[in-house]
Amino acid sequence: MVHGYNLALIMAAALDALAAALHIGVVIVGPRWYRLFGAGERMARAAEAGRLYPAVITLGIALVLFAWAGYALSGAAVIGPLPLLRPALVAITLVYLFRGIAGPYLLHGTGRSRQFIILSSAICLGVALTHLLGLLQVWSRLG
Repeated sequence: MVHGYNLALIMAAALDALAAALHIGVVIVGPRWYRLFGAGERMARAAEAGRLYPAVITLGIALVLFAWAGYALSGAAVIGPLPLLRPALVAITLVYLFRGIAGPYLLHGTGRSRQFIILSSAICLGVALTHLLGLLQVWSRLG
């Protein structure tokens, strides 16, 4: 804890916000980044065709990730307490953990490259562990 703030949850918030910003970048840059970041050929082609749903889905994910960053900052005591802080932080951690562990099995055969599946799953697992470390450190304060 630095100055009463939880460093692990601050790092988790930064990772969440970075992921959200990258999702916004994908929408701005377009099909090339849909492909680069592993959204799959179907999403990239839909974006090329001017379909709205790739942007809506990607921006929805960005919104969720920004909300998760807010909850991590709240857990870190950087901002005031948000509603249902403890269960939200547990759920966020579990979602990242599930994606990190189950990702290779869930994404197999979805048109995403093996490299993307392994790398993105490893990143999610790392973010999950960062959230988990921070959550364990502040658990008693959240109760």
